[in-house]
Amino acid sequence: MAWALRHATTGELVPQVGAGATICIDYSSPNISKHLAYHHIRSTVIGHALAQIFRALGYRVVGINHLGDWGTTHGMLIAAWKRWGTPGAEAAITVDDLNALYVKFREAMKTEPALEGEGRAWFKKLEDGDPEARALWQRFRDVSWAEFQGVYDTLGIRFDEVRGESAYEAALPGVLAELRGKGLVSESDGAQVVVLEGEKTPLLLITKDGTTLYATRDLAAAEYRWDTYAFARSLYVVDRGQGLHFKQLFKTLALAGHAWAARCEHVPFGLVRLGGKKTGTRTGNVVLLKEVFREAAEDVAAKIREGNPTMAPAEEATATTVGVGAIVFANLVTQREKDVDFDWAKVLSTDGDSGPYLQYSHARCASILRRATAEFGDAPASPADAAARLSTDAEWAIARRLLDFGATVARAGAAAEPHLVCHYLLELAGDFSRGYTAGNGDASLRVLCDDATTRRARLALVEATRAAMAHGLSLLGLGAPDAM
Repeated sequence: MAWALRHATTGELVPQVGAGATICIDYSSPNISKHLAYHHIRSTVIGHALAQIFRALGYRVVGINHLGDWGTTHGMLIAAWKRWGTPGAEAAITVDDLNALYVKFREAMKTEPALEGEGRAWFKKLEDGDPEARALWQRFRDVSWAEFQGVYDTLGIRFDEVRGESAYEAALPGVLAELRGKGLVSESDGAQVVVLEGEKTPLLLITKDGTTLYATRDLAAAEYRWDTYAFARSLYVVDRGQGLHFKQLFKTLALAGHAWAARCEHVPFGLVRLGGKKTGTRTGNVVLLKEVFREAAEDVAAKIREGNPTMAPAEEATATTVGVGAIVFANLVTQREKDVDFDWAKVLSTDGDSGPYLQYSHARCASILRRATAEFGDAPASPADAAARLSTDAEWAIARRLLDFGATVARAGAAAEPHLVCHYLLELAGDFSRGYTAGNGDASLRVLCDDATTRRARLALVEATRAAMAHGLSLLGLGAPDAM
C-alpha cells in the first residue's frame, strides 16, 4: 500500500514504455470554410486523449491537425465567391458566409451542371498558382482557423503541427515520380491510378482533369512524417467509413518499398448521433460543436444557480469545465468503434457513467482534504505511516485499484482505446465511494474520524485517490474541479 500511496501522488505509476520513441497522431483535421460540427468531436477528443496517454507513457508525441484545405471543393468555394460575393469585402467574411456560399453553390449545381466544371477550373487555377485564387483561398483558410481555434481553446487542445493538405503541394511531383519509377502507376479513363491486388477499386492519384486528390496528398504527408519524425507509430484517428482509403494508402506505401508503412495505423471510430435536446444554432443540417459546448455549460450553470442564485465567477468557470467535460467523456467512455448516442440527461448526470460523476468524485476528495485542514489542521500521513495504519478491506480495495493505474494507461496506449482509462476511473470512484464517507454513515469508515493517527492515514489515501483521479481526467482531456 505504501508504494501505491507514494507513486499515485507523483504520477510515477505510469510505466515509461515509450521513452526515446515518437508517435504521430493525425486527429480532428476538419475542412476549412466550414464550422467544426458535432460530428467532428470523436476524432478530436479521441485523438487528444491518445496524445495525452502516450505522453504519460514517455513517448514524444506529435499531435497533427491535417487540415482539409485543398481540393475541388475549394475551387467551388472560390467560384461561389466570384459569383455571389461582394468585391472588396473579403476582409469581413466569416465562416458562416463561407458555408452559406458553398451550400448555395452545391444547390445551384442541381439546375446548372456546368457549375461543377467552373469549380474544377478554379481549383486548377489554385494548383497552378493563380494570384487571385491563392489570395482568396488564404483568406478563407485564415478565417476558418480562427473559428477552429476557439473550439480547441475550449477543449484545451494545442496541436504540435498544423499542416493542411496544401502543405504537400510541392512534394507531389516527387511522390508521383517515385510511384511511376517503380511501375505502380497506370491509366484508367484518363485518370492515373495505382492498381492494388485484392482490391476492387484502385487508388486514384490524378483526375482526368489533371488535379490531385487527397490520397495523393496523404502519400506525401506520410513520407514527410517519416522523414521528419522517424515514428514508432503513426496513427490516423479517422471515422471507420474511411477504412478502405487507409487500407489502400498503406498498401501503396508498402508497394513503394517503405518498410515503415507497417507502422501506420488507422484508428477508426463509430458514428455519433445527437438525440434528445437539440442545440439552437444550425448551419444546414449540421449541429455546431461550439453550440453544444455552450448549452452544456448553461445547463450546468442553471443547476448551480438552483443552490446559489449569486453564482461567483469561479463557479461559472466550473460550469464550463463540467459541461464540456460531460460532452468529452460521453464520446470516450464507449469502446472506440461503437456508435455513440448522445443523451443530454445521461451526459450531465452526476451519477453513473458520466464525466460530471468523475469530476464530482475528484471534488469530493478535495473537499475532504480542505475540511481536514480547516477543522483539525491535519495533513495526510506519509505513505509508510498510512500503510501501517490502514487495514480494512475497503481501504485495500482502493489501494489495489491505485496500483492498476499504470497498467491500464499502458493497455489504453497499446490498443489506442481511451475508454479503458474511462472505466478505470469509474471503478476507482466506485471503490472510493463505497469505502469512505466524509463524516456520516458507518463510523468505522469515516475519513474525518476522532482518532488523529487513523484520520491522517485515511487522508493519505484520499489524497492518493484525488491525485490519480486528476491525472486520469487530464489524460482524457477533462478538467478536475476542486469544488462542485
